[in-house]
Amino acid sequence: MAYTLKIGSKSPHFSLCGTDCVSHSLNDFDGSKVLVVFFTCNHCPYVIASDPYTLKTYEEFNPLGVDFVAINSNSPKTHEEDSFENMVACMEEKKFPWLYLSDAEQKVALDYGALKTPHFYVFDNERKLIYTGRALDNPLEPEKATVNDLKNALREHLAGKLVTVPVTNPIGCNIKWEGKDEHWMPPQACDLV
Repeated sequence: MAYTLKIGSKSPHFSLCGTDCVSHSLNDFDGSKVLVVFFTCNHCPYVIASDPYTLKTYEEFNPLGVDFVAINSNSPKTHEEDSFENMVACMEEKKFPWLYLSDAEQKVALDYGALKTPHFYVFDNERKLIYTGRALDNPLEPEKATVNDLKNALREHLAGKLVTVPVTNPIGCNIKWEGKDEHWMPPQACDLV
């Protein structure tokens, strides 16, 4: 069995506390034509470098009915920068337009099979997975990126086409699991392609 969600899978349910100190669930996005769930954090250099590009993607597609929700599943015991308090500070500073949720128990990361930060999942209006993987092919040096697979998937889907490349390997730092070395990954987790 694959570690991460397979294309066509239904989006696993979540109910998590956001940096607004309100609980948010998958059902809150029932009105969204498309939902992008992405696993992220505060400290990862891949996330920090590519955040402005994620924001540009949001700004391009949100008016077309695409919502984004960010989830931080990292243990703050590995990187204190990923604590809930620092999540709140990050949102106050950067003012991202999406919700930023804390997966403190790391259950949602396991349910989705999140491998890295950032790791994107795109679900259609029936909440079936149509794309998973990276956004940019070079998130650490985004100015050198040659492809934005997240944008391509959204453009194709909204145009009524099948996503040409539905699975890519996410590029970034691995999820920081509670009580594990910072480089540890679940043994069943491996590259997607």
